Amino acid sequence: MKKSILAVAAIIISSRLLAQQDSIIVETDGIFKNPELTRVVVTATRYPLKQSETGKVLTVITREQLDRQAGLSVMSILNRQPGISVNGASNNPGTVQTLNIRGAAAGNALVLIDGIPVNDPSVIYNYFDLNLLAVDQIERIEILKGGQSTLYGSDAVAGIINIITRKAGSKKISGFLNSQAGSYGMLRNSAGINGTLQSSKYQLQITDQRAKGFSSAYDSGSIGHFDRDDYNQQTISGNWQTQLSKKLSLKAGGQYSRYETGLDAGAFHDDKDFSATSRNAQVMTGLAYTFPKGALNLNYQYNSMERVYTDDSTDKSSAYAFYSKGSFKGNSHFAELYGNYTIKNVRLLAGADLRKHATTQDYFSFGIFGPYSSHLDDSLAHMQQVSGFASVLFKAKSFSMEAGGRLNHHSVYGDNFTYTFNPSYLIQQRVKLFVNLYSAYKTPTLYQLFDAYSGNKDLKPEESNIAEAGAEYYHGRAFHTRLVWFSRNTKHAIQYITIDPFNFISHYENINSQKSNGLEWDASLKAGKWNIETNYTYTTGKLRTNYDPSGNKLASDTSFNNLYRIPKHAFNISVQWQANPKLGLEMASHTVSDRLELVYGEAPKVLQAYTTIDLRGQYKLNAHWRFFVNVENLTNTEYFDILGYNSRRFNAAAGFLLNF
Repeated sequence: MKKSILAVAAIIISSRLLAQQDSIIVETDGIFKNPELTRVVVTATRYPLKQSETGKVLTVITREQLDRQAGLSVMSILNRQPGISVNGASNNPGTVQTLNIRGAAAGNALVLIDGIPVNDPSVIYNYFDLNLLAVDQIERIEILKGGQSTLYGSDAVAGIINIITRKAGSKKISGFLNSQAGSYGMLRNSAGINGTLQSSKYQLQITDQRAKGFSSAYDSGSIGHFDRDDYNQQTISGNWQTQLSKKLSLKAGGQYSRYETGLDAGAFHDDKDFSATSRNAQVMTGLAYTFPKGALNLNYQYNSMERVYTDDSTDKSSAYAFYSKGSFKGNSHFAELYGNYTIKNVRLLAGADLRKHATTQDYFSFGIFGPYSSHLDDSLAHMQQVSGFASVLFKAKSFSMEAGGRLNHHSVYGDNFTYTFNPSYLIQQRVKLFVNLYSAYKTPTLYQLFDAYSGNKDLKPEESNIAEAGAEYYHGRAFHTRLVWFSRNTKHAIQYITIDPFNFISHYENINSQKSNGLEWDASLKAGKWNIETNYTYTTGKLRTNYDPSGNKLASDTSFNNLYRIPKHAFNISVQWQANPKLGLEMASHTVSDRLELVYGEAPKVLQAYTTIDLRGQYKLNAHWRFFVNVENLTNTEYFDILGYNSRRFNAAAGFLLNF
């Protein structure tokens, strides 16, 4: 009965859900061209261009679309996009939620903030913790699929997620206040101010999120006293930009994010005094010099990460350790200089960047076998990369072609090279045909290189060759669809293997080859008061190795399905109804097929297929006030993205947004 009441409330309190296009519309001879084609994007080529001028597979999530999905996390929003799977997107906040694109493993999708790569050098696979991002502080998200190492370097193997932060408005001062509350004791408040003062622009935002949460571990034995794992996060960000002269501008900004959360001892295993704290600090600055035919950019960023895990073990959850504490610190420096120049219908891009990573890691535990400690110092665990890259974009009337390359020098393994080749053809501003060929790489991480027990300094980078082919069809604002075939072949893939099982000796080796391929289809239809968005992804992959998935030696090379936790089939659909200029409603469905879960020393387990249904609505009172209600997992479906860990069951949230 309560669920029915909430569902009816969501229908009543609903608002405009047909998001306005975040695009630039060009009018020629009284005819408006397709807004998707004339939308200006930056991620595909590292300088602004119309979407019609690139054949790369690019998706833009606008601020209006983010507002429409108010209350959702960055992970949940990305998890509904074609080709993307975020393991644990609906699990307890603060738990590990890894980003996978087209079946690639964690760490093979690069996250950017305002075009600058962000990593965590202290984790094994170098990926960035998506929990540290606040949706309220994002202007839009550009998702670029395929191998993008030529423009963005290591880790951009399967694609890029470019988080573009909010920018200042034209008024001297304006701002917003966002507040919401919901199930599991969730309370989130966010506020921001921004403006323009003469030749300077500024922006400052803060977000506070708290939740009582639920037990991360699944109570399979119906014990009934698994405790809630709470969550507490604060994020503050700001940026400032000033025009030093007509052609030269200076920018500076930063972000600090911190969260604390309760953890459990593992799958199906509760722990009442295990906690984690994560901190991230970023500082960046840059200069931009523009001239009639191009621009020159100089950027620097410092990124610091720290994770602390503490288990007091008064709960006696572990039979071996009565107390444990792990501290993992990582920092990175990124500096780049690049520029673009236009000569008639040719645009040139060239640049160079420097990356330096370091980590310090400490672990201590005490148990029935006595004390144990380990230490990895940044005086040993550090590396740097120096890269030079260039590309050329040729644009004829209907034909575009981009080609480029990057030469990378790594302080441990030496040199490697990547390329990109991206031709596309546009037919009557309606049909775009494209073929993309890339190579990409992922450097070995600091842990894989330098860990005292499993590190291997002789590791080479994982190298991939990627191909895409597809077509897009546009019919103004009314209809858009895209079909993409993709294939990725990886050699020198790194695996943790057992060298001597009797003496417990293991380390990392470049021993695997991987193949992944599939199809992506997405479409949107606008008709009167209705808007329908849908997508489907088919993904399959194989790993060939002479070690089993647990790292034990086999008699000969063997092929395995290596897409653990990745569905072969994923389908999303969103139906939006605009009742009037103030009221609207959206119903969304998310479906994934069976997946495999790797279990150490055992045969893989099967994670069952599931479908969830969400209901979202908003009411726009006036130009300043907007109210919303979200109901997620309307049918209270029990499902698992990670074996032994709970996902959110039926839950609801409501809130408001005030713009001033």
